[in-house]
Amino acid sequence: MTSTSVFTALAPYGWDDAWADEFAPYDAEGLLAGRVVRVDRGQCDVVTADGLLRADTAFVTPHDPLRVVCTGDWVAVEPGGNPRYVRTYLPRRTAFVRSTSSKRSEGQILAANVDHAIVAVSLAVELDLGRIERFLALAWESGAQPVVVLTKADLVPDAVTLSHLVQDVETTAPGVTVLTVSAHDGDGLDVLAAVVSGGTSVLLGQSGAGKSTLANALVGADVMDVRAARDVDGKGRHTTTTRNLLALPGGGVLIDTPGLRGVGLFDAESGVGQVFSEIAELAERCRFHDCAHEAEPGCAVLAAIASGELGERRLESYRKLIRENQRIVAKTDARVRAELRKDWKRRGAEGKAAMEAKRGRVR
Repeated sequence: MTSTSVFTALAPYGWDDAWADEFAPYDAEGLLAGRVVRVDRGQCDVVTADGLLRADTAFVTPHDPLRVVCTGDWVAVEPGGNPRYVRTYLPRRTAFVRSTSSKRSEGQILAANVDHAIVAVSLAVELDLGRIERFLALAWESGAQPVVVLTKADLVPDAVTLSHLVQDVETTAPGVTVLTVSAHDGDGLDVLAAVVSGGTSVLLGQSGAGKSTLANALVGADVMDVRAARDVDGKGRHTTTTRNLLALPGGGVLIDTPGLRGVGLFDAESGVGQVFSEIAELAERCRFHDCAHEAEPGCAVLAAIASGELGERRLESYRKLIRENQRIVAKTDARVRAELRKDWKRRGAEGKAAMEAKRGRVR
């Protein structure tokens, strides 16, 4: 098969000249280029110029959860054999990773080579701004551009109320586009379709956020199973159980993911900094470069809290995510562990000195 026919067949899935150059050594070996559209129990479905193939992933470092084949990967597949095998995947441009629930604090890759991370948030329940910030931190860290989509907008008929909700999310998500969409009546779908038409997008969010309904609306067909969310809390069941890559009729590729109950950070320091960019800007004006923004004199962050420029909830959320990320990194990085222990000892000594000074004043 010629390179032109391969390009024509795979272009709808994101194939470009740069991917072709990366694949050239494997093409010389007679391997097939393809993109993983679904992974299931050690095997994957791969779209190639020869059609959709089923391949085994055993050759690709199965014991490292960050190096397993995942949805969105571009891979080199054996042209024949029973079973077929994926030989390798091409270097990832971006990777969406969260920490697992295991005590080993491993990372789990959810999707690869993503351009836009669509964080779906249901307006059927009260907004959880802290959870949005958590999703955004992972999205920024992945290298993708986050977009927040407030789904089920038809359930908020009052325009003023809807405007306030959007404003709350925009304040929580600096530098991020916030869209309101109703798959029920079609409002906002054209804008979202325009966003996802340029590259690969991944749909993220909790069960019941309306991800599969959005996927069906964008594809223009009922390709994903949809079930109603519970009225009591707006939560849904996991109608999507695997990550599925879908080519969109208007251009672009969409990866739908299962609802995520746990969204743990995994070495996402820069992502957290991006989410809380206004705190980072304020911190540059603090008197001390290592200011912890707790009780230090000349702290610009605390001054912003006092003046109302920065909300206390925002600072507390920032502290929480920073602490969580430090714990995760410390479990896998001896140097960071040592630095944290040193910092804890310093803070303990400062606290002890402050207490002794206070007791001296009381006497």
